[in-house]
Amino acid sequence: MSEERPVVVIGAGPTGLAAAAELVERGLPVLVLERGDRAGAAVTGWGHVRLFSFWRDLVAPAAEKLLSGTGWRRPDDDRYPTGREWAEAYLAPLAEALGERVRFGTEVTGVSRLGRDRLVDAGRDRQPFTVRVRTGQGEERVLARAVIDASGTWGTPNPLGADGLPARGEAAAGERVSHRMPDLTDPGVRSRHAGRTTAVVGRGHSALTALVALAALAEEEPGTEAVWVLRRGEVGDAFGGGESDQLAGRGALGLRAREAVEAGHVRIVTGFRTAEVRTEHGRLVLVDEGGRPLEPVDAVVALTGFRPDLSMLSEIRLGLDPALQAPVGLAPLIDPNVHSCGTVYPHGARELAHPEEGFYLAGMKSYGRAPTFLALTGYEQVRSIAARIAGDHEAAERVELVLPETGVCGGSGMFDDAGAEAERGCCSTGDTQDVASPLAVRTP
Repeated sequence: MSEERPVVVIGAGPTGLAAAAELVERGLPVLVLERGDRAGAAVTGWGHVRLFSFWRDLVAPAAEKLLSGTGWRRPDDDRYPTGREWAEAYLAPLAEALGERVRFGTEVTGVSRLGRDRLVDAGRDRQPFTVRVRTGQGEERVLARAVIDASGTWGTPNPLGADGLPARGEAAAGERVSHRMPDLTDPGVRSRHAGRTTAVVGRGHSALTALVALAALAEEEPGTEAVWVLRRGEVGDAFGGGESDQLAGRGALGLRAREAVEAGHVRIVTGFRTAEVRTEHGRLVLVDEGGRPLEPVDAVVALTGFRPDLSMLSEIRLGLDPALQAPVGLAPLIDPNVHSCGTVYPHGARELAHPEEGFYLAGMKSYGRAPTFLALTGYEQVRSIAARIAGDHEAAERVELVLPETGVCGGSGMFDDAGAEAERGCCSTGDTQDVASPLAVRTP
């Protein structure tokens, strides 16, 4: 009877749907539970952003096999899609091909073992997982043989405060402090930035994307300015690897951001750790931990990364790194305190395993608070996980993935000054990766 229970996949994003395709290929029952009303609901949240991964790197092999029988036509491999195009041309058809295996409008509120809370050892591994969900019709329970949580991190952006907590006054500032890349094609969003000054806080590819967009707006709307607020004491490698980056689109993004600074559309403030947001005369003033205020701005775009929401997993025995909140086997490979160049060895079910046998974090959520991720990484993760669940241990251990190098390597990824960078030296120890949106652009 237990063999008839499905593998439950949480999240119908790129990694979750790829996991479902892998499980279908192996003949395993699978059920994908998605809180949103469509496939790639989180991706559509940054649908205006163009990825710097080609289409050829955004289609999972098992998914393409499943889609090939539906008349689906693969997009041009050498194009860079937007998030919206990725969702509409690939994720939506994939979910349709999976059919009733995907349930939308279904929010997972908790995961546990049937009849066993987190404390109980006796017979734990013999019990199925119980997945509590909430729908428009009420609550229900789904029993599962295994669970893959690919729900991502899009819903939990890091706050503006440098200490990991919301800055004082951040909530009171309302929508004038945003944690999303602005869609300047939206008239309402455009009006909040055109002819005004915007502070962009963060140093990843999301921040670079926002700065480039605001610089383009400045060319059309006089008086538009951007202030780039960095916690580090110097700009350093914040522009990325440029022409040395093996992802051409990613390298070009950094070059365009540098040009925006040189053109005078972007001013840079370094060594600034935000502690407070004050409202003065209708404008916002950022104040750092030492009490230093910046000049007033009209809006703040806080692109300071994401973190996993683990609240629904409180009854699952997780093995997480205390700093990154990533699986302990994976954390040393992606820790930005050690790797500035995004180095990560190929990894799969072994590194993603938890003390709770049969439970896995995959995709962006598996990286915890680490800032970079590529769709290719998620696809390989779930291929290995599906093999492990199916009992094909040889395939699960055979993890082969070559990721494009960023062209940047400067020792510890979280250093605050040039001295720390020089002291630690280069960290190039394997394959590297990075992202420019929450998945293959933002970054996220």
